[in-house]
Amino acid sequence: MSKTVEFFLDLGSPATYLASTQLPALCARHGARLVYKPILLGGVFQATGNASPVMVPAKGRYMRIDLKRYADRYGVPLTLPPGFPVNTLNLMRGLIGVQLFAEERFEALLKVLFEGLFVHGRNLADPAVLGETLAAGGFEAEMFHELAARPEVKDALRKATEEAVERGVFGAPTFFVDGQMFFGQDRLDFVEQALVRQA
Repeated sequence: MSKTVEFFLDLGSPATYLASTQLPALCARHGARLVYKPILLGGVFQATGNASPVMVPAKGRYMRIDLKRYADRYGVPLTLPPGFPVNTLNLMRGLIGVQLFAEERFEALLKVLFEGLFVHGRNLADPAVLGETLAAGGFEAEMFHELAARPEVKDALRKATEEAVERGVFGAPTFFVDGQMFFGQDRLDFVEQALVRQA
């Protein structure tokens, strides 16, 4: 399989959640491999001078409306968790830790965490809520936290974030197809066009 979509993601982004509901089928339609690239969005923002749209009140209000429009278009639920935006440092460390050491369970964990945040609207920054969510999804909270605390996992997330910035990423979700960068879940049609051109 020569066609590849690189998917730079952070769990705290509802737009990234929406993209995650569409990308697997999109890639399957075109025989493309989907490569998940977990990064820390806060680190990207710090390095690029960017910020979450919710930091601008008018933009944040519009973003919520627009996200709901896309959720309706895709036929998927969307509920923002309390205290949004949430700190995802521990979540992203645990996620990339599972990708590194139990890759066969990565996609299942991604689904559990995204649904916990944006389907059930749970505050996964709360360790108790995270533990309940992981257990309900068939994951051990102790294992998740042990992975998140490993120095090599922390280093892997830092390096992945640095790689993203070096390649021009300034937010999430960001996709790369054949060297071309596309930003935002509302650019999936361009991702699909790029895969068609590769055929």
